[in-house]
Amino acid sequence: MITTTLCYIEKDGKYLMLHRVKKHNDINEGKWIGVGGHAENQETPEECLVREVKEETGLTLTSYRFRGLVTFISNECEPELMCVFTADGFTGELIECDEGELAWVDKEEVPELPTWEGDRVFLNLLLSGEERFFSIKLKYEGSRLVEKQVNLY
Repeated sequence: MITTTLCYIEKDGKYLMLHRVKKHNDINEGKWIGVGGHAENQETPEECLVREVKEETGLTLTSYRFRGLVTFISNECEPELMCVFTADGFTGELIECDEGELAWVDKEEVPELPTWEGDRVFLNLLLSGEERFFSIKLKYEGSRLVEKQVNLY
């Protein structure tokens, strides 16, 4: 199982979202997601988070919170354990991202963006103001979500 991070950076009632439109053969092509990526050898989730956000956005996080875990199971790729964070403090200026277009999106508009069906599960928790830590299991067959389990702690 691979470990990844995903971060929703907040500023002025908006989330920084990444529209995946630049990479070829991208499983996320056309989708809007947060920023993040794969953990490297011996990297903690927090180290991965800070590095991936810096690489993809140019921003250095100064305040962030570990919000939950998402276990992705798919018949098309290796299982993934994703560590979901939110952040409300950073320094630096946005850079161009080679994976897609970065945009600040009003939090009220985020649910209307084309995302993975399973992403809506944890996005709804974050956008609703849920404070509890979550653990979610999402099982896909192709691009179709066939099972979801949500636990709040």
